[in-house]
Amino acid sequence: MAHPFDYLDKEQYISLTTFRANGEGVPTPVWFAREGDKLYVWTQANSYKVKRLRNNPNVEIAPCTVRGEITGPKISAQGRVLPPDQAPLVKARLNRKYGLLARMFDLLGRFSRAERVGLEITAQS
Repeated sequence: MAHPFDYLDKEQYISLTTFRANGEGVPTPVWFAREGDKLYVWTQANSYKVKRLRNNPNVEIAPCTVRGEITGPKISAQGRVLPPDQAPLVKARLNRKYGLLARMFDLLGRFSRAERVGLEITAQS
């Protein structure tokens, strides 16, 4: 049986849409890694998408370009901010998918000293 995320397997970016309190969606192109029936994203802990996700776990995802242009169907999903002890697993998944480029961005991110968190996305049932 096909999983709702199967169509994303060859994609480099997804548009992750989180929702403001007034219901307005805010899309953001992000790198992601899939493991089984979940998607993982690495982002700054103080980003607005994290704040919106903490208030509303409903998200929409769709394949997109680096600039956020949607290139395929949108699907509804649920997101959550992972606890800090899950951070190494999220980073490892992204490093596996994006290789040296992910490691370079991680190194640059250390200079900013911004705390980072992992996000987990599951398909709505």
